[in-house]
Amino acid sequence: MANSQIVHVIDDDEAMRDSLSFLLDIQGFETRVYESAMAFLDALPGLSGGCVLTDVRMPGLSGMELIDHLRANGHDLPVVVMTGHGDVPMAVEAMKAGVIDFIEKPFADDVLLRAVRSALDRQGVPSQDGGLKEAQARLATLSPRERDVLAGVVAGKANKVIAYDLGISPRTVEIYRANLMTKTGARNMAELMRLALAAGL
Repeated sequence: MANSQIVHVIDDDEAMRDSLSFLLDIQGFETRVYESAMAFLDALPGLSGGCVLTDVRMPGLSGMELIDHLRANGHDLPVVVMTGHGDVPMAVEAMKAGVIDFIEKPFADDVLLRAVRSALDRQGVPSQDGGLKEAQARLATLSPRERDVLAGVVAGKANKVIAYDLGISPRTVEIYRANLMTKTGARNMAELMRLALAAGL
């Protein structure tokens, strides 16, 4: 089956839905918009292909609950999650649930478009292809202390908690975190999380 360029946009904020739909339409994508996760699930039996772009925090069914529902029922539509809260533990949970990417609001247009294209490219690809060797190679450059900091980040710990656990200052943790991004070539926290999870951390 040819890959579909449909993007299913789920957000309870009408202005956000309209804005995303407009941006994606002018880039040549076909968009379908839903005001809630339940509205999307109601339409799901008639859908084929595409990817899902969903907000995390919505009344009723949240974005995370939607992802759990999709996976539990054997739907493998690639999912990109939007969060307005920079919520690292939630992002980790989303990555473990197999989402392709998570992006923090407010985001630049190119960040969103890159995430959507990546998701559409992954249609029909098992979510656990993971890039294990590549991830391990990119993490192999880290020092033992940098790996300790990365483990803390992936666990969703705040800098001061990681600092306390490792007996170093929060400022030192910030430096290590910057090193993690540079050494792994991760463009953002989502990519760093994906690498760490793909490598089995």
